Amino acid sequence: MRATIDLNCDLGESYGAWRMGEDAAVLPLISSANVACGFHAGDPAVMRRTVRLAHAHGVAIGAHVSLPDLQGFGRRELRISADEAYELTLYQLGALHGFARAEGAAVAHVKPHGALYNMAARDPALAAGIAAAVHDFDPRLVLYGLAGSALPAAGAARGLAVAHEAFCDRSYEADGSLSPRSLPGAVLDDPAAAAAQLLALVRDGALTARDGSRVAIRCDSVCLHGDRPDAASYARHLRAVLAAAGVAVAPPRA
Repeated sequence: MRATIDLNCDLGESYGAWRMGEDAAVLPLISSANVACGFHAGDPAVMRRTVRLAHAHGVAIGAHVSLPDLQGFGRRELRISADEAYELTLYQLGALHGFARAEGAAVAHVKPHGALYNMAARDPALAAGIAAAVHDFDPRLVLYGLAGSALPAAGAARGLAVAHEAFCDRSYEADGSLSPRSLPGAVLDDPAAAAAQLLALVRDGALTARDGSRVAIRCDSVCLHGDRPDAASYARHLRAVLAAAGVAVAPPRA
């Protein structure tokens, strides 16, 4: 059983008059916030507000970088080169850094979103482009990526601290990849099922895949999805489960 685990959440995904999530209620319950940087969600006002709230709660601030796809919420795959992955990562990271600096805070990590996250997990060239941008911006930043995938491998090769990320509310395939959202049961809506998977990850470093096989998963950080309609109560339930198991919540160390 791990003594501590990082709970990260994708936040700042409102846009203009449109509101998503329960950011203010979720922030006190997590240790790391992945702030949308305007490419898949978020806008300057939302970024500023989210950074300010995260800093007030002592939550680590991260750039949630994405493909340029507001209409598709960053979940549609777009063909990009490694150089384009570098450039869009650096652009979004710089934008969030500006807001963090203005609030007396700092950016601590980078985590790709949606399709970019999954593409970088599979494609070493894209992963290397993202890792290079993070390193060139600030080699002290932590790079988050799907556990055991090409992205944390690229970060480690660049000398970055990396966080192998796991999901308690998503099902997995036998090869350790996330089940496509198009498949039935890909998202675990039941908080009890998510809590059981969380404990398996923290206690055993393994979980049961969709086909019933047992899969080892390195778990430095667990993602909570802030776009759930019950995001705050869900996060509160998982914190209670971890507390009962004697597991503290803290961001990963660089």
